[in-house]
Parts: sequence; structure tokens; C-alpha cells
Amino acid sequence: MKIILVGASGTIGKAIEQELKERHEIIRVGRNSGDLQADITDPASIRRLFEKAGPFDALISAAGKVHFGALAEMGEAEFAVGLRDKLMGQVNLVLIGREFANDGASFTLTSGVLSHDPIRYGASASMVNGAIDSFVRSAALELPRGMRINSVSPTVVEEALPAYAPYFRGYKAVPAAEAALAYGKSAEGAQTGQVYHVG
Repeated sequence: MKIILVGASGTIGKAIEQELKERHEIIRVGRNSGDLQADITDPASIRRLFEKAGPFDALISAAGKVHFGALAEMGEAEFAVGLRDKLMGQVNLVLIGREFANDGASFTLTSGVLSHDPIRYGASASMVNGAIDSFVRSAALELPRGMRINSVSPTVVEEALPAYAPYFRGYKAVPAAEAALAYGKSAEGAQTGQVYHVG
């Protein structure tokens, strides 16, 4: 398969590439790196990405930013980071990407454990992750031409603990390679409308 991997330079993105590169053609996409570049907060940039990449069999997104902070100190601007980037960035990858996707192509988005197991300072991440999972379940009913869509909802990965451990006390971290298996299951399998929980 020809797989477009958005967020390829990230911790999980690198693990996904390792998992799939022996079996598939991987087009690595990053904001400033990779085979092609795209800013997922900009629909015009997303469209240029697909125009350059051409028809594809699977899109995997391991990209998206959210703001972590105390709810008492957050306003619309702080919530807008995750809404514009991780949520609508990934939704737009699907909305625009479906025009370029081959029949039967799949989309795999990234949400996260905070949708159902929240932490202090994670209100934006919880909201965005929950919205992504809900979008996937609903979009699966309506995607055309046999296309599929799933999300992967990983817990914190071991490689990210130096940055995120203070937020995730008591959580069991998983290796990024373990999370990558769920992305492979989505892209290489037959299911749709699923949320794959990892960890």
C-alpha cells in the first residue's frame, strides 16, 4: 500500500514507520521535515500535500498539538490551539483527503487516553480526544467508496515520559512500538469506526 504518514518525525510517527516500512511505501510528512511538508492547521497546505502525494491507500495521522494548563488559567485562545490543530487538522486530513484517496482507502487518526481517563491540566486534550473518537465513529457511517476510518487512543508512551511524566503519575506507559501496532491494525485490517485503546 501507499501510506501517507503525517507526523512521521514524532515519537509515535517514527515507531509507525518502523512497523510498516518493510511492507508498504511510506510517504513521510512533517511540518518542516519528511518527504513532503504540510501544516495541518491550514486547509490549503493540506490540499497541496495531497496534490503532491497523489492517490493513496491509507493515511495515518500521528500529529496534533493541544494546550496543557490549569483550567482556571485557560480561555478560548488556549482551547483554540487543540481545536484548530489536533481536532480540525486531523478532520481536514479526512475531508480533503477523501477526494484523493483510492477506493477502499483507510484513515487512521490519533486521539488519546485523556478522552476517558482525564488528568489535571488536561481539559483541552480530553475535549479534543473525545471529539476525534466521536468523529471517527460517525464518519465511518458516511465515507464513500468503501473507505474506512479508525482512531488510535494511546496512553502516554515510554519515550515521552521525560516531558510528560509529571502529568501522568500512576499511568502505565507503553513503548511507542506497542502503540504502532494499533496503527498497523487500522491500516492493514478491515474494521471501521473503531477506537483502538493502547495501554
